[in-house]
Amino acid sequence: MPKILAFAGSYREHSYNKRVLAVAVEGARAAGAEVTTIDLRDFPLPIYDADMQSDGAFDENALRLQDVMAGHDGFLIASPEYNGSIPGGLKNAIDWVSRSNDKYKPYEPVKGKWAALMTASPGQFGGLRCLAHLRGVLTILAVHVLPMEVAVPFVSQKFDGDGSEMTDEKMKAVLESLGANLVHKLG
Repeated sequence: MPKILAFAGSYREHSYNKRVLAVAVEGARAAGAEVTTIDLRDFPLPIYDADMQSDGAFDENALRLQDVMAGHDGFLIASPEYNGSIPGGLKNAIDWVSRSNDKYKPYEPVKGKWAALMTASPGQFGGLRCLAHLRGVLTILAVHVLPMEVAVPFVSQKFDGDGSEMTDEKMKAVLESLGANLVHKLG
């Protein structure tokens, strides 16, 4: 049974990207995966600075995040679009995970694994511009990214208020399919 780690690049409590991610998670579970969902807020990290490692120290939360990522076969990632790119917090987490320390070589916790990407926005493009940036960053880390990506436009119309249930059945099926496709790739 493939083990998938799911997380959103948004730190907001009722983030649309967290809700969209939950739909893809259900698709992955239905396809037979064991899925763990984490919140990046549970791994508070300082801004990455190589000088912080000059004495051999490594941030404790960064090491915890590396351990979690290393223990999974693939990733479901939902990222909001901030100014045409990925949020700084998500990029910072990726930067920390990619670094070497006494336990891991560079990129080791993620290298060679598969990821499925999605985004959501209240606008007409659905956050689409951030996906190319996220794909580029992950590719540098030797993460394989599924060709299928999902951007959810007008996302505020696809949920009932702050509820977690997606009301747009067509988009729900697309997101569930993304999760299932990752499972099939890992199978």
